[in-house]
Amino acid sequence: MNRMFSNEHTVRSTGYATVAAQAGGNPADVSILALRDLAKSYLTPAGEFTALAGIDLDVRRGELVAVVGRSGSGKTTLLNLLAGIDTPTAGQITVAGVAVHALRGSRLAAWRGRNIGLVFQFFQLLPTLTVAENVMLPMDFCATWPARERRSRALDLLRRIGIGEQADKLPSALSGGQQQRAAIARALANDPPVVLADEPTGNLDSRTSDAVLELFATLAAEGRTVVMVTHEREVFRYATRQVTLADGRITADTGVGAGAGPARTAPSAGGAR
Repeated sequence: MNRMFSNEHTVRSTGYATVAAQAGGNPADVSILALRDLAKSYLTPAGEFTALAGIDLDVRRGELVAVVGRSGSGKTTLLNLLAGIDTPTAGQITVAGVAVHALRGSRLAAWRGRNIGLVFQFFQLLPTLTVAENVMLPMDFCATWPARERRSRALDLLRRIGIGEQADKLPSALSGGQQQRAAIARALANDPPVVLADEPTGNLDSRTSDAVLELFATLAAEGRTVVMVTHEREVFRYATRQVTLADGRITADTGVGAGAGPARTAPSAGGAR
């Protein structure tokens, strides 16, 4: 498999291979995501609605986890909690040793910007910015790269992901598959160890979907952790693990890494970097 993203991950990551070595084991044995008795409830006019309850889950470095279930099963709620977009009603979320459930405000935003790459079904590219400028935005917000290096890094990511020639076009000039590739490049801009994707192939044809799923598989093979909410059956050819939700609870967990019990949790890399 082509190691498309290995160089920047080695140079700019928070050092999860090093963290794992310090923990005394293989990096793949270290839990990057650890959820303990996680719950999320909402108050509605009809009363309290429980979106998630009793979620216990460990996800290791290099896993590509497909989260599946019917509409309303809690998939997107789980992804939002992992990203720090929403806060849990109860329980704990630990990402690479950082207690995400305890972060608030600017600290949470800074942590998310540097450690989580987000990919959405509808791309969420800013229409008035070029593709390269969209990819540069996370670097601008988090100042992870010197200003003089940001455009060259954006161009390099776009080339590696196969749309380098589209860099100076507006998103409206790109096909759906090209826009999703641009969104993936943007998600990788700050070299996050975790990528979260919400129905990333939902608006793509089957051929384009396969190409996008291959990109996610490449990211996982090179050591990033990818968690993807999906309805697409094709993802199971690429995922290393499938977690099924129903009525806010995990009802099945199959594949490599499933049912192995809690892994060693990576020690903190110093919180937001």
